[in-house]
Amino acid sequence: MNYHIEINGRLIGLGEPVYIIAEMSANHNHDFDKAVKIIEAAKEAGANAVKLQTYIPDTMTIECDNEYFLIKGTLWEGRKLYDLYKEAHTPWDWQPKLKEIADNFGIHLFSTPFDATAVDFLERMDVPAYKIASFEMVDLPLICRVAQTGKPIIMSTGMATMAEIDEAVRTIREAGGNQLALLKCTSAYPAPPEEIHLRTIPHLAEAFGLPVGLSDHTLGIAVPVAAVALGACIVEKHFTLSRSIPGPDSSFSLEPNEFKNMVDAIRVAEKALGKINYNVTKDEAASRVFRRSLFVVKDIKAGEKFTKENVRSIRPGYGLHTRYWNDVLQQRASRDIKRGTPLDPGMMQEDK
Repeated sequence: MNYHIEINGRLIGLGEPVYIIAEMSANHNHDFDKAVKIIEAAKEAGANAVKLQTYIPDTMTIECDNEYFLIKGTLWEGRKLYDLYKEAHTPWDWQPKLKEIADNFGIHLFSTPFDATAVDFLERMDVPAYKIASFEMVDLPLICRVAQTGKPIIMSTGMATMAEIDEAVRTIREAGGNQLALLKCTSAYPAPPEEIHLRTIPHLAEAFGLPVGLSDHTLGIAVPVAAVALGACIVEKHFTLSRSIPGPDSSFSLEPNEFKNMVDAIRVAEKALGKINYNVTKDEAASRVFRRSLFVVKDIKAGEKFTKENVRSIRPGYGLHTRYWNDVLQQRASRDIKRGTPLDPGMMQEDK
């Protein structure tokens, strides 16, 4: 069991702050300056890392017009795969420069490789970690190659069966990968909340003995925050400077202020999770006095019986505990007692 990984000295996993990744994807729109602004904005919004994707159209597919290469049933309906990847790819010559810029900003930058040439390229860049995309989780030679680098791996599990996840995890372990985290992912763009099934997160963690997070394609920030409550230790979310800028991924990406709101909400959620605790907290201690107890609520003469009319359970808590209520009703006052006096045993004598 290894419930932690480490990226550039940052421990990720059980008991550690949630590691938050801003996915740049195609939101740079082939504008290098915009890519730099995305990194800077992600840092300011509280992201721990920015993630790129390293491919060219020819390492993803072939240029072909037949029906197999036309996209159906998604946001990109009717487009050719080749054309989509041509639009969406991040130029490789940018990537070492972007990593240097990210390093200067103090934010991690790594990437998703889509073939062995991308792994070799990213190794020359000395990225601190690798991401395996859901669609590539079944590319066993690729994930074997990534595992052989010895770098930490974060692998999305969208569309995968339990058997496929197990096969991928075993492939990574057998190839020497000993730092692995899984991400629960629903590979729909955008993904409807009812298809997310966040309760899978703790099950994945228990089944594989690994840190588990969420790669989220829903709209808004509610789902990532809920995932953290269920044990997610990584959250990955697409990030754009503005959804008004057209692009393949912009419609389901968060803008900087939204991303910051998500980060802030996650930080509050992880503080609130705390630990199993039944002790009175420091702030609760001052409130204990306002709990109910037994008070005299009408003037009582010595020898007079205690009744439901002259003794009540009220706030604050300076009087006798309410567990003695029935016993008190069997007693008489040992002296005169003024209304508003907290009841104590010395004020009572047995009713003879």
